[in-house]
Amino acid sequence: MLDLPLFDEEHRAFSAGLKSWLDEVAAAEDESDAATTSRAWVRALAEGGWLRACVPGVYGGLRADLDVRTLCLARERLAYRSALADFAFAMQGLGGGPIALYGSAELKRRYLPEIAAGRCIGAFALSEFEAGSDVGALTTRARRENGGYVIDGEKAWISNAGIANLYVVFARTGEAGPKGLSAFAVDAAANGCRMERPIETISPHPLGSLRLDGVRVSNECRIGQEGEGFKIAMAVLDVFRSTVGAAAIGFARRALDESVTHVKTRQLFGKPLADLQLTQAAIATMATDVDAGALLVYRAAWAKDSGRARVTREAAMAKWFATEAAGRVCDRAVQLFGGRGVTRGEIVERLYRDVRALRIYEGASEIQQLVIARQLLAT
Repeated sequence: MLDLPLFDEEHRAFSAGLKSWLDEVAAAEDESDAATTSRAWVRALAEGGWLRACVPGVYGGLRADLDVRTLCLARERLAYRSALADFAFAMQGLGGGPIALYGSAELKRRYLPEIAAGRCIGAFALSEFEAGSDVGALTTRARRENGGYVIDGEKAWISNAGIANLYVVFARTGEAGPKGLSAFAVDAAANGCRMERPIETISPHPLGSLRLDGVRVSNECRIGQEGEGFKIAMAVLDVFRSTVGAAAIGFARRALDESVTHVKTRQLFGKPLADLQLTQAAIATMATDVDAGALLVYRAAWAKDSGRARVTREAAMAKWFATEAAGRVCDRAVQLFGGRGVTRGEIVERLYRDVRALRIYEGASEIQQLVIARQLLAT
C-alpha cells in the first residue's frame, strides 16, 4: 500500500494483516473450475475474518459503516495474489451493498451477517443483454400482485450466477427510463429463479445469465422505495467503482514486480535486459502508472469515507484511469517477458487476461469519461 496520510492505523494494520494471511494461506487456483475455487475463497476469506469489511459493524463488520479505503486495500492485496480471491471478496461486498446502504432493518438482519460469515454468497443482478451501460433500458419487470411482486425477465453477465444464494435484482416497476426501476432481494432458491446458461470469459469466473420466470417476492424484499432502483444502483457503484480501480492496481503492481525481477535476471546480448534504456523507460512508465492510479483510487475512497454523499466524479476518474493504466502495465509486462509472456501458465499471461474485463464492468471506460465530463459541465 502507498504510505499516505489518507490511511489511519486501522487501515495499515488491516493491509499488513491481509498480506501476512495471504502469504500463509494455501493456493486455491483452478481456472478449470472457477465456481468451486470461488466458493473456496469465500470460505477462506470468511474464516480469516476478511469478509467483515463488506458489512457495517452492527451486523458483524469491522467498522460502523462500509469503509471504502478498507475495501480498496483488500481488493488491491487480493488481486495481487489471485483474481478469483479478489472476485470472491468483491462480490460479497457488491452483492450485499444495496442492502447495507438501503435495505430495511429486517433485510439487513437476514442477509448481512450471513454474507460476512460466508454462508450467503451474493450477486448484483443489474445488466441485461440489451441494457449494460444504459441501465435505463432494463426490461425485466416486477408487477404488483397479492401484496408483493412477480418478477419476469432475464439478466446477463451476472457474476456468481449459479452459485449465489442471494441476487439483488433490478427490475422495472414503473415508467420507462431510470426513474421506473426498483431493487429486490431474491433468494436463489425461489421458484422460477435459475441460471439460464454460463458465460465463459478470457479470465474465468462464475458468470452467467439469470432467468426469472414468475418469481414471487414479498413487499419486504424490496430494497428502498419503489422507483429508487436507479438511485440505489448508482449509489452502490459510487462506493464500489473505486474498488475496481484498486483491484486493477493490484494486478498492475504484481505485473510490475514480476517484470522488475525478470529484467534483472534475463540476459540479452550478454548483459541483463535491465541495462537496456528502453527497458528502463518501460519500467519507469509502469511504475508511474501504478502510483498515479493508486493515488486516484485512494483519493476517491478517502473522499467517500470523509462523509461526502456522492463521489461520482472522483470514483469515475479512479476507475477509468486505474483500469486503463493497469491494462498498459500488464501489456508492457508481457512485452518484457517476450515469448514467456504469452505462454499459458506464466503469471504475466494470466494478469494480462485478468485485467482486461475491469475496463468494461461496473461502467466501461467510455462511460466513465462521459460521467466525468457531465459532472464538470454541470457546474
